[in-house]
Amino acid sequence: MAEKTQDQRPTQKSIASKAGVSVGAVSRALANDPKIAADTRQRILSIATELGYTPDRAAQRLRTGKTQVINLILPPHDEIFGFGTSIIRGITRGLEGSGYHLVVTPDFGADDHGDVLTRIVKNKLADGILFSRTEPNDPRVRYLSEANFPFVSHGRTELATPHAYVDYDNFGFAYEAALRMIQKGADKIAILLPPSTLTFRQHLLHGFMTAVRETGVAFEIIEGATLESSAEQIETAISERFAKAHRPNGLILPGEVSGLAALAAIQDLELTPEKDVRMVVKQTSGLFDLTRPKVGSIYEDLATAGFQMATLLRKRIDNAPIESLQYVQPISQAPNR
Repeated sequence: MAEKTQDQRPTQKSIASKAGVSVGAVSRALANDPKIAADTRQRILSIATELGYTPDRAAQRLRTGKTQVINLILPPHDEIFGFGTSIIRGITRGLEGSGYHLVVTPDFGADDHGDVLTRIVKNKLADGILFSRTEPNDPRVRYLSEANFPFVSHGRTELATPHAYVDYDNFGFAYEAALRMIQKGADKIAILLPPSTLTFRQHLLHGFMTAVRETGVAFEIIEGATLESSAEQIETAISERFAKAHRPNGLILPGEVSGLAALAAIQDLELTPEKDVRMVVKQTSGLFDLTRPKVGSIYEDLATAGFQMATLLRKRIDNAPIESLQYVQPISQAPNR
């Protein structure tokens, strides 16, 4: 078959002609307008697919002022296996049928966060932005809020101005993890925390300390490494502490990389996980279902987080009240795969 030329490309008019409806009906059906009957929408979409129709993005932007693009700013998240894959899977599912396209902007710290956002906002490269790794006084949240530019963050801030976010119940994770170990006999528990630059450190610490105060157990905060340290640094910090006297017999790791590093350190010291040291790991990939000896874990479902972020951003773009666009994901016992 000869390749279609520019003039031969199917248009909404050619779809309308074949479907026996108006061009306006085609336009609304392609935008998934619920005012068009579901069977008519499906028939028009089938014809559009059959003809190989693709919308003219430039014309759409001139007509509506929208790019139909959502931009995800994605840092490495080395402490979480598969963060990008899982979050993108969920976002993609949340954008299905919306007409929005996802553009991923890698963020390896080489460019200033503010420059990335300014470029997107001032050049109108997207209709909304998604990002993660929020800080207590996050300048990205302040900038986008002041610019009235739609966004949803993965994580909360401590700013007075409300903003749209999806977060995980890190308080609940740390609290539940601590109680599990205490109920199994741990009388001195420890936790590895993120650096103070990230908001969820405070949520983890609050949950941990609430369990400590309620039960009266001894506790420690792991020193010499944070959740963002390399696996080698985490292994060294835990090895050095657990080689000394009066070591904790319960340990909370808020990520799979830190969990593996701790498991290696404990076993290298010839201590037995779940006997000498009880552990609870936050896992996102299901990896710790396969480790032996098996240790305790609690899931954070990143695909669901991505889905919620996309859903809330679509509502934000449609001017939903910001206070209605805040979701804290509860802890769960199994992944949603």
